[in-house]
Amino acid sequence: MTRTQTFHALHHRAEPLVLPNAWDFGSAALLAAEGFPAIGTTSLGVAAAAGLADGAGVTGEETLALARRLARLPVPVTVDIEGGFSDCPATVAEYVGRLAEFGIAGVNLEDGRADTALAGPEHQAELISAIKARSPELFVNARVDTYWLNLEHGATLARAERYTAAGADGIFVPGLTDPDDIGRIVTAIPVPVNILYSTTGPSIATLAELGVRRISTGSLLYRAALAAAVDVARAVRDSTPVTTGVPSYREIRTITHPDS
Repeated sequence: MTRTQTFHALHHRAEPLVLPNAWDFGSAALLAAEGFPAIGTTSLGVAAAAGLADGAGVTGEETLALARRLARLPVPVTVDIEGGFSDCPATVAEYVGRLAEFGIAGVNLEDGRADTALAGPEHQAELISAIKARSPELFVNARVDTYWLNLEHGATLARAERYTAAGADGIFVPGLTDPDDIGRIVTAIPVPVNILYSTTGPSIATLAELGVRRISTGSLLYRAALAAAVDVARAVRDSTPVTTGVPSYREIRTITHPDS
């Protein structure tokens, strides 16, 4: 199977796909070495690492450059492209086509705009249709931001159904944590449903029982890595014990560039 076919198949196993989200090649390579069968990216991590705003449509080049590097990994990779970095369906489809040419297996396309509004569902469906026409085998994860932005909760299912009809291979509803609502969405939608892991939400086992097929970590790993870096720097400054378990220089070099 191709990596794209493998990625599709990972959404149809007995257990859900736990998808960690990386922000650079090093974090992705370590996650792949840990045994995760696929890797995603976090738009917040990519944007913050470049000193840019997340969700503002300004990280297209950074995302493209990272995707080119991540395509070297031995596992399928899906890329968070925010809202597509354009409102033009043809432009978005062309951008995603370049990712597919690199060997990227999927994209995550959100319908939230600048953390304040939702895109029109008809227009969002046009973007999805254009992507699938240009790159039919790519896994398109259509994100519904009604719960993430706390807007129009009642429109969640209608949006998900519209995106599915447009060709979306999966539906992602970040911010949705109520088990009853999750179960309702899973039952109503014929494609795999993706939920964002929450430290205060249902466990992985509960999400699996509800029929969730993909569980993403979003920006959690990136934020945790920043917190760990500050903790170590503080420990060095204050002459307190440094946390254990930090990989060595040689380990990082070996994992990220095994041929060197």
